Amino acid sequence: MSVQYRVAITKKDELVEGPDDAAIVVTVPHAVAREAAFDATVEFMRGRLKAAGHTGDIFDLLRSGSATTSIRSLAQSAT
Repeated sequence: MSVQYRVAITKKDELVEGPDDAAIVVTVPHAVAREAAFDATVEFMRGRLKAAGHTGDIFDLLRSGSATTSIRSLAQSAT
């Protein structure tokens, strides 16, 4: 399963990691990704993290914790 992570800094400025033809695309605002208590699963449930793709695969990704780790790392690279 391929995943593309997008951290939106402004409307037209994003940090992107992953292939353009990914099965899952995860998008989160930069301010949310930089919060100390950022957790991708929690933010998905709050509606602040958006994900497109097969729902079962999205839940597996969130459950694994790799989405949280990847998004935190990507957001840190902007500073």
